[in-house]
Amino acid sequence: MRKESRRKWIQLLILTSALLAVNVIAHYQHGFIDLTEDKRFTLSEPTKQMLVELNEPIRVQILLEGNFPAEFRRLQSSTEDMLRRFRSYNNQIDFEFINPNEGDTQEKNKRRQELTERGIHPINMRVQEAGERVERLIYPYAIVNSSDRALSVNLLEDEVPGVDPRITLNNSIGLLEYKLANAIHKVQSPDKPTVAFTTGQGEVKSEFLVDLNRSLREYYQVGRIHLDSIDFIDPEKAPLLFVPGPTEPFSEKKKFALDQYIMNGGKVIWLINKLAANLDSVRKHQNYVPREYALDLDDLFFRYGFRLNPDLVQDLQCSSIPMVIGRVGSQSQMELFPWYYHPTAAPFTDHPIVSAIDRVNLFFPNSIDTIRTKGQVDKTILLASSEFSRFQMIPAQINFDILRYEPDPDRFNRPHLPLAILFEGEFYSAYEKRLSLEMERWLSEEGLEFKNKVRDNAMMVVSDIDFALNSFHPNTGEMRPAGFNPYENRLYSNKDFLLNAVEYMLDDSGIIQARNREVQLRLINEVKARAEMTQWQLLNIAAPIGFVFFFGLFYNFVRKRRYARKAH
Repeated sequence: MRKESRRKWIQLLILTSALLAVNVIAHYQHGFIDLTEDKRFTLSEPTKQMLVELNEPIRVQILLEGNFPAEFRRLQSSTEDMLRRFRSYNNQIDFEFINPNEGDTQEKNKRRQELTERGIHPINMRVQEAGERVERLIYPYAIVNSSDRALSVNLLEDEVPGVDPRITLNNSIGLLEYKLANAIHKVQSPDKPTVAFTTGQGEVKSEFLVDLNRSLREYYQVGRIHLDSIDFIDPEKAPLLFVPGPTEPFSEKKKFALDQYIMNGGKVIWLINKLAANLDSVRKHQNYVPREYALDLDDLFFRYGFRLNPDLVQDLQCSSIPMVIGRVGSQSQMELFPWYYHPTAAPFTDHPIVSAIDRVNLFFPNSIDTIRTKGQVDKTILLASSEFSRFQMIPAQINFDILRYEPDPDRFNRPHLPLAILFEGEFYSAYEKRLSLEMERWLSEEGLEFKNKVRDNAMMVVSDIDFALNSFHPNTGEMRPAGFNPYENRLYSNKDFLLNAVEYMLDDSGIIQARNREVQLRLINEVKARAEMTQWQLLNIAAPIGFVFFFGLFYNFVRKRRYARKAH
């Protein structure tokens, strides 16, 4: 009897030790099998690699704590789950949830001021609290901190008019991996790459690029390069160059400097209008005829694989402008009309640059043709017009008479005209076999050799500059962000598109691939759910009770038969 008791105690001790060992191992080593169809719980390979190579502590503060609606609780739990997955690859990642609305009035106002100075702005929500509807400021942000840097991450995508908020929330959850991994990668990087803007050829004034520059400065150094004062642009010092809306001709010296910059590995984003057209000019002149900018860049563009056409794209999928339709007393009556010269271009591919972004509002864009190149160049159309679009060749008059009549869809019969294209691959110099003595002298002065080709490089062209610019309120002077349409009171994804392009072209880690993650949103059929509500309620309530009842009857029946046999 004593041996039997000792054996039981030994078994209990072994079982307890095994459970403790399993819990200790599970605390430090996490594992799971992702059985979901969209692999929503599996990190991308670049993210895993970045986490494994992380060699300093990272602390993440998530400002989603407190009493708020169910959709934010889902965002909160998804953020926590994502960071736990990050920590399973590297335990140097620590995180905590913070309630920005805690404390007395003075503490809350001080904290809100500090957050505002960091560019963290709340959204105002009405929530149920103690049986009453109250307003609550919610901060859907995370702050990623390293030893010497901190970055704020907006976890919630902007709502799009006409789009189900649940879809917006689902897109936000799908982008969590990219946003958090990208911020962690940025805060541990020792240097910020430089993004430069050219000047000297009538490019847009810097005041209209304030919003874009402000967003870029969070991750990059931002500068300007005057092509008149430089013979060579060093890609090591400025790996990415914007050419933002030039209006004056480029000299051969400037073109040669750009060409050799590209041949030495520098990346370029061309934001160029072929024609001088804008809404103010159409309003000022009864019949406006746009003129073509003489930029003298066509030979470069042809060599790199594209051509900007001297036309204007019209699209039935467009934004609206206000027009006076009458007067009531001294007040003008205004009404919004679709303006076909302002297309709202949808992403044309699932490329990471345009993945999960809303439409991009362009202004008087031109169509772009691709051209066969000497080297192997991959051409990806990022933005294109809709199925119902066309182009208007110049010279032609632009006026508001087009708004007098209902558009005929049959006349908008040139679908999917390219408006933004990414080029990647092997580029050959536009000066191959036509290098002048003066160009050789420029190279000699810099101690450089002529580069005829580059094996692996990238550039992007967008046939518009206005879409990248911020505007100002005519009365208050308040700056409006790039992509904001004041007439529709809507923010388009213009700036997101550009920031994604910069990230893609400068990110060697490949983390931007996580933008392609798509979490399927399986919405309930509410009509069917209401119609079948009673039977599902009965199934969920009555079925478990019935199962327990019949199981009890069966168990008693078996038990009685067993003991009845023993009695005999």
